[in-house]
Amino acid sequence: MGEHYHAGGPAIKVSMLFFGPLAERIGQKRITVSVDAGTSASQLAERFELSDLLDMGLRVAVDGEIDADMHKPLSDSSEVAFLPPVSGG
Repeated sequence: MGEHYHAGGPAIKVSMLFFGPLAERIGQKRITVSVDAGTSASQLAERFELSDLLDMGLRVAVDGEIDADMHKPLSDSSEVAFLPPVSGG
């Protein structure tokens, strides 16, 4: 059937990196996922049921930029890192 298109247009591939307890929760440290073009980091977090953690201080870096705009559409081959909250001592 040729190229596979989703409702939102062409699919893009993004890498997701997980650190600390998140890597254990997800079961791996890095995964590559296909998402609709126009998908944001916020939507990616929802898809992987991480939204509750965002409220608890989970930080997100997009292409190495910490606390990037979560609602900005991701680019093809973007790297989205999910960083657990830093626990104070």
